[in-house]
Amino acid sequence: MTALIFDCDGVLADTERYGHLPAFNQTFEEFGLPVRWSEEEYGRKLAIGGGKERMRSLLTPEFVAEAGLPTDPEGQAEAVAAWHRRKTEIYTAMVAAGKLPARPGVARVVEEAHEAGWPLVVASTSAEKSVRAVVEHDVGAERARDFTVLAGDVVPHKKPAPDIYLLALDRLGIPPEEAVVVEDSHNGLVAAHTAGIPCVVTVNGYTADEDFTGAAFVVDSLGDPGAAPITVLANDSPARPGPYVTLADLAAVFEGDRR
Repeated sequence: MTALIFDCDGVLADTERYGHLPAFNQTFEEFGLPVRWSEEEYGRKLAIGGGKERMRSLLTPEFVAEAGLPTDPEGQAEAVAAWHRRKTEIYTAMVAAGKLPARPGVARVVEEAHEAGWPLVVASTSAEKSVRAVVEHDVGAERARDFTVLAGDVVPHKKPAPDIYLLALDRLGIPPEEAVVVEDSHNGLVAAHTAGIPCVVTVNGYTADEDFTGAAFVVDSLGDPGAAPITVLANDSPARPGPYVTLADLAAVFEGDRR
């Protein structure tokens, strides 16, 4: 059995720039917080796994004083939780409104994997409601029900720690050599690699310049028939992607890793 495990943000849809960032900033505005993240600054925040964790990074003594926030850990935790709940509401509404189109090739590869009997998983540090909204929008409600969704705070340590991928293997009851991960970031690649799972990378505007040493192969997208051909940026696997990535390419990574 081969399992296909997707990251969510940046892999299933270009969610960071067009979804999460404006949702964070709208939340900050609604709560009267003295911060708005620029695209460049948010790019740096992506090194922190998890939305609550990114929000928590704001809580310097200076920011707490300027924003009039509680100084005790419990009060700050309650504030961050409230911000994050509202941010998730804003973000899921954006997804439902079709503002975050799927990245090329995702629906096609998912359908090919389903027909081949591959278990489908999403493993993400984002809130579960946000992840499920993206999956349903990308592949439809019926196919989304075939996914195992692991998201949010289901593990103690977020990417680049391997916890989320180790949990995926445990839930499926399979060893790491019987799965392949599709990621978009260095942190995600490190998490998959540390868990022992081969990883294919589809870069986006935020991650194109990151270090993907150790990836099976790196492409600019999964691509689709009839669209512009993909660019293979690196390949250290038996796979030989053509104009678009096929399930056979992903299987070649899996088989090659077993040799």
